[in-house]
Amino acid sequence: MTETHTPYSSLKKLISCFNGVVAASGVILIALGLGVKYGRASMTTVLGLSCAYLLHFGYLFLVLGCVIIPLALAGWYGATKESRGTLLFCFLFMVTVLIVEITATSVILAFFPIVRDVALEHNFATLRKNYKGYNEPDDFSAKWNLVMEKLKCCGVNNYTDFSGSSFQMTTGHTYPRGCCKSIGTPTCNGQNVSTEVIHHEGCFSKLLKITRTHSLTLSGVSLGAAMIQLPGILATLLLFIKLG
Repeated sequence: MTETHTPYSSLKKLISCFNGVVAASGVILIALGLGVKYGRASMTTVLGLSCAYLLHFGYLFLVLGCVIIPLALAGWYGATKESRGTLLFCFLFMVTVLIVEITATSVILAFFPIVRDVALEHNFATLRKNYKGYNEPDDFSAKWNLVMEKLKCCGVNNYTDFSGSSFQMTTGHTYPRGCCKSIGTPTCNGQNVSTEVIHHEGCFSKLLKITRTHSLTLSGVSLGAAMIQLPGILATLLLFIKLG
C-alpha cells in the first residue's frame, strides 16, 4: 500500500507546486492587462484601429488572468481530493487557455508590421482633418493634446503637419499649444517655431516605439505564461490517468 501511495502523494505535491506557479502566471497576466489599460500603451489609441489591438489584448490577458487563478485553485483541490472530474475540467480549460495564449502571441507579432506600414499615412491625414485645438472638448483633440504633452512631441512627423490643416485654417496658428515645451508662456503663441519654444520631434516615432515595446512584452509574457503552465497541465493529465 505504501509503495502504491507514494507516487500519487509525490505527484499531488508536484501538482500543488505547479498550480501555485500557474496562479502566479495569472496574477502576472492581470498586472500586464492593467498596465496596458492604464499605462503608456493607452496613448496609442490616437493611432486608431491599427493600434487598438494592444488594448484588446490587454483586456484579453486581464480576463485570462482572472480565469487562471480559480482554475489553479480548482486544480489543487482536484489533486488533493483525487477528484477525476475536477482534474479533467481543469485540464480541458487550461489547454484552452494555453491555445489562446499561443494564438495571442502569434497575432500580436503579426500585427506590429501592419501598424508600422499603415498607421503613418492614416494618422497624418486624420490629424490634419480632425484636430481642432488645445482646449477643444472633442475626444480626438483631447487625446492628441495628452500625447503631445506626455511624450514631448508635436504632430505626427513634426509641427509642419499642422500647416494647411483645418486647425491652422480655423485658428491661424502654425501649431497648437500642446507642442510647446512650456505651455502658457508668451513665446508659446502658435507662431514661434524655435527649438527653445516647441518640440520639433514628431509623435509617431515615439508612439511606434511604445507599440513595439508593448507588443514584445505582451507576446513574451503570453508565451512565457504558456510555458509555465504546460508542466502543470501535463501533471494534471497524468494524475487523472493514474486515478482511472
